[in-house]
Amino acid sequence: MKIVAVRSYLKNMALTKPYTIAYNTFTDVSLAFLEVELENGIIGYGSGSPAEEVVGETTQQTAINLKTDFVLNFVGKDIRHFQQIIFETILQFPHLPGTQAAIDIALHDAFGKFIGISVTEFYGQKIKSLPTSVTIGIKNVEETLTEAQGYKALGFKILKVKTGLDVAEDIERVVKLKEQFGNHFKIRVDANQGYTILDLKQFIQATKGKDLELIEQPMPVGAEKDLLTLSWAERKLIAADESLKNPQAALMLASNEKPFGIYNIKLMKCGGLVGALGIANIAYNAAIDLFWGCNDESIISITAALHVAYACPNTKYIDLDGSFDLAEDLVKGGFEIVDGAMQINHPPGFGFTLLP
Repeated sequence: MKIVAVRSYLKNMALTKPYTIAYNTFTDVSLAFLEVELENGIIGYGSGSPAEEVVGETTQQTAINLKTDFVLNFVGKDIRHFQQIIFETILQFPHLPGTQAAIDIALHDAFGKFIGISVTEFYGQKIKSLPTSVTIGIKNVEETLTEAQGYKALGFKILKVKTGLDVAEDIERVVKLKEQFGNHFKIRVDANQGYTILDLKQFIQATKGKDLELIEQPMPVGAEKDLLTLSWAERKLIAADESLKNPQAALMLASNEKPFGIYNIKLMKCGGLVGALGIANIAYNAAIDLFWGCNDESIISITAALHVAYACPNTKYIDLDGSFDLAEDLVKGGFEIVDGAMQINHPPGFGFTLLP
């Protein structure tokens, strides 16, 4: 089945509300979209939204790359060779994971629709359902508690609290959340590289007994050796995010003493499902748990991440709330949320449908 058309476009989309992390505040997001059409009318959809401060690629660069002759020359290629096309894409656009991801996702969607099964069925579904965390940006204590109350009303059970600007306030926010909500919420925190090793040790000590699930990327990239001063019991709860961009980094971090016990995989860091599976396989053999995350993204790429996450036996955590932040999108469906847990729909491909 031949590819007969390739179309791409860039859209700027408002967020439902601004949010702040350790190094930025966001009010909207740019998303690059790709359509791959087959001769029988099937269309596969992909989306790219890389974080420039993490991977060095802007969404504008992604959009430009999707209009190059390399991508336009997909026309005439057979969708059954989609994995070879993805391999060639990685060679053509090295270190540009947003571009890779948009192409990878669109090709997977088109191929799944062509063969008539969901992508997670193609790879073999290992996980049926997991609860996703929902994210609270850096706010004061009162605002944090108010937002958490809203998430409780919506049925969510896990919070990811952004931290990293003021360790004392971070501790207070976690303590107050536990005081007000007790065991209703499990709590994860994400410092986005904002801590020193002394900050981190202070935070860990002060939140003992608060039953934190994990601490995501507490220290800057390059400071991984400092984490080795923590006990393994403490490091098992530390998740690599910005330190983990591709399978090569996964292999390095899995060698000898492991600074992280959890790998955070984002399709926009590793270039799509193929790169994600490369990281996941390394983690599986190193007995490292998987934690699937996202940027502010379309349902298109969120659903793609969910499909590959549920195809990996060592998936333990998901944080796939990125499409919740968008005030608009191009598609709907792809997954259902039941009591805060994400479940995959099983139409062919990724299962979302284009909005009118």
